[in-house]
Amino acid sequence: MQEPVSGDTNMASPPLKTSAANPAANPRRMRRIIAEDPEWSLAIVPHLSELCLQHIISNFEKNPIVDRLLPEHQRKVLDRISTGLPLIVTANLISDEGYWKRCCTERWAVCDVSRYGGSWKRMFFERHLESILKYFIPNTTDPNQVLEVIPLCKEYVRKLEIDQFLPPVKLDQNKEEDDMSDSGSDVGVDELCMHHYDLGVLTAALSHLEELHLTYGVKDCGMNFEWSLFDFTYQDCCSLANAFKKCHALKVFKLCRSKVDDEKTRVLIRNLLDHPCLVELDLSHNLIRDRGARAIGKLINRSKLEILNLCNNRIRAPGAQAIAHALGKNSTLTSLNLRINCIEDEGGQAIGHALLTNATLTSIHLGGNELSEPTATLFSQVLAQNTALTSINLACNHIGLDGGKQLLEGMSDNKTVTEFDLRLAEVGQESEYLINQALKANQEIARLKTLCQPNSLEEKSPDLD
Repeated sequence: MQEPVSGDTNMASPPLKTSAANPAANPRRMRRIIAEDPEWSLAIVPHLSELCLQHIISNFEKNPIVDRLLPEHQRKVLDRISTGLPLIVTANLISDEGYWKRCCTERWAVCDVSRYGGSWKRMFFERHLESILKYFIPNTTDPNQVLEVIPLCKEYVRKLEIDQFLPPVKLDQNKEEDDMSDSGSDVGVDELCMHHYDLGVLTAALSHLEELHLTYGVKDCGMNFEWSLFDFTYQDCCSLANAFKKCHALKVFKLCRSKVDDEKTRVLIRNLLDHPCLVELDLSHNLIRDRGARAIGKLINRSKLEILNLCNNRIRAPGAQAIAHALGKNSTLTSLNLRINCIEDEGGQAIGHALLTNATLTSIHLGGNELSEPTATLFSQVLAQNTALTSINLACNHIGLDGGKQLLEGMSDNKTVTEFDLRLAEVGQESEYLINQALKANQEIARLKTLCQPNSLEEKSPDLD
């Protein structure tokens, strides 16, 4: 056979010779190799870098490596590590908002990050700490549950909203009765047994805490309801008052629906008098009477308070007069809510006299206070003279037809009030309609002023060209 010429591609190569001495050349006797995974191919073999990243993710708890990785590798690790890692590993190491968003959305169904300054990490630590405190049972829960998390979250917590405090577990009934008989008084034992978690250690460590919202009670108690579950004891009050001294950055304090009476109010106010930062105080839905209102009047005079909410308490005329006396000298308070008390005309007139001289209060709420025509007469003068008020609420009172006419007369000279609630105040349809017309005119004036502000700023700004 003639050998093919080099470079001749059309010439076929000679067939292999098969013989007994060369069994591999015989296709009938060749071994068949079948892959264990029929879908395996060289294309799906992971890169070495991917194997390394997978190892880092699997061993992140023992060897947390993030900062030493390239940016694209950091992203892959942070997107894939578990949200169930111990906080002692992740708290101060991971600042990536994507990771903390996953932690929040996997734990809670509703996540409104706008309520936390747009920070998912802040949301996680605030809600995590709130959850621990809401289910803390004194003398049962290990205090280290709180102590261990404080160093991890103290740099991120700005606000705490704790809407329940659990009381200690009750002792055996027979033993409790024996203890009562030995002491001779059941009140002292109840006070001693029902105190709640002391926030003193927590507030001392949370140096950035600006808002504290508390409610001493138990949610969803169902058939196990007892009035004792909603006690705010004197010991609780003293502990909370001492906690204020350590919370220097506190701006907003709310203690609602906690059966706070006059004595406890005085204890709290005594420790808030010289607080350097407090601007909002909410003691609504409590049991505050006139003595407590007098203490609050002293706070108005000695603090930088801007918003005060005393809605749904038991303040009468003497307490309102004390608040009015402080209001007449105050230059920081902008909002006062005394809704659902019983200050009557004597207290309402005192507030009105204070508003004749006060030049900073912009919102006053006196709804549901048994007010009538004498208060309306004085508020007619307030409407004519006061240029700071923008919102007034006299709803659910007994202003009457004559009182409504006097308020209408005052509104004819007013250009600043844009909200005036007179629902269920018996002022008559005609007066209410005409007052609403005056309000619409004032609202238009306010809108035009708002539109003109940017133009006036541009006119006053120097020409940078």
